[in-house]
Amino acid sequence: MRRVLIGLARTGWLRAALIVGGLTLAGVAVATAQGPAPASGVQKVRFGGDRAETRVVIDLDRAAVGRLIADGALDQRIVIGLPNVSVSGDLQGAGQGLVKRWVIDEAGGGARLRLDLAGRAEVRRRFLLPPGDGATAYRYVIDLIATDGTVPEAAPKLTFASNPVKAPPLRLKKVIVIDAGHGGKDPGSMGASVYEKDVTLAAAKALKARLERTGRFQVVMTRETDTFIPLEARVQIARRSDADLFISMHADSGPDATTRGASVYTLSEKGTERVARVLEKDDWLMKANLPGRDRAVSQILLDLSQRATKNRSAAFAQLLLDRVGEETPLLRRSHRDAGFIVLLAPDVPAVLLEMGFITNPDDERLLSNPASRTRIVNAVGDAIESYFSAQIRKS
Repeated sequence: MRRVLIGLARTGWLRAALIVGGLTLAGVAVATAQGPAPASGVQKVRFGGDRAETRVVIDLDRAAVGRLIADGALDQRIVIGLPNVSVSGDLQGAGQGLVKRWVIDEAGGGARLRLDLAGRAEVRRRFLLPPGDGATAYRYVIDLIATDGTVPEAAPKLTFASNPVKAPPLRLKKVIVIDAGHGGKDPGSMGASVYEKDVTLAAAKALKARLERTGRFQVVMTRETDTFIPLEARVQIARRSDADLFISMHADSGPDATTRGASVYTLSEKGTERVARVLEKDDWLMKANLPGRDRAVSQILLDLSQRATKNRSAAFAQLLLDRVGEETPLLRRSHRDAGFIVLLAPDVPAVLLEMGFITNPDDERLLSNPASRTRIVNAVGDAIESYFSAQIRKS
């Protein structure tokens, strides 16, 4: 993901930005903004120019120091990080000139701009302009210039090794990882007539179908059959998938058969400390996402990422409870926190949904019956759509 902002450890970019701050690209007019302005951080994105020279302007409510993460030489995708800059959801749209499509999302405690190029191009200069001359916002300017002297009509052929490799199109669908709890040799809890692992798999498959019908989501399942998947592997699946949301489906149990109701878990403070211990042992965040081995920078990124992720997880948990509570009873304390392994990914919002108590006859009937289970699943789908409705913008 998208979570590779290590610019917090460097300061040279600001100096370079100030040096070239007065430079402009002659003859390039700036176009109208794409989409409505978010409340803070990134306000709007504008484009100007043609297939020879293109200017990208990001209007910000604060000064920012950007970092060029990928220059587009290999896959014709330029990636620029803006640490400490907020973004209201994910912004995206069609580009202009040398830019086919653009996406700005949140990654590693800041904003990340990704540009899909229409041809071979390079960043000629980047600089920050302060408010002035009638402008009330800071403007982060990126000037692009074509590097092959032609205006390509299609993606370059891959006949020769010297030609760039095309990256997959920018992902505009949100990636949802659905984790059907337990499975295989791990049956989970047992009701009067059904295992938890069977209920969770049926619910997960129904949720997958529900989301895919919208055309707005890409769904990844941690398991689609009665197989055992280690808990750590489920987290890895979410991170390898560059997931926007992870939801683990379960059915609760208890010694008192009268206890019933759904609940949602998010990562606890103790769980946050557990993440640090897991990373220290296995180093899977650094291996998966960060170039270099600077532990101090990695810890800063981890703290930033965890804070943002916990907030997003909590926001989704509340939406989820609101929707699910319309279809099934909730526990009195329905939003809980824990250090479950499946919630440990520091950069993927994650919840564990207990759909009800399989040891309660009424909840077991709800979860075992396809019709009532579908109503609960549809409520989960509604919550997911509501959570992303402000973030998914069609060009």
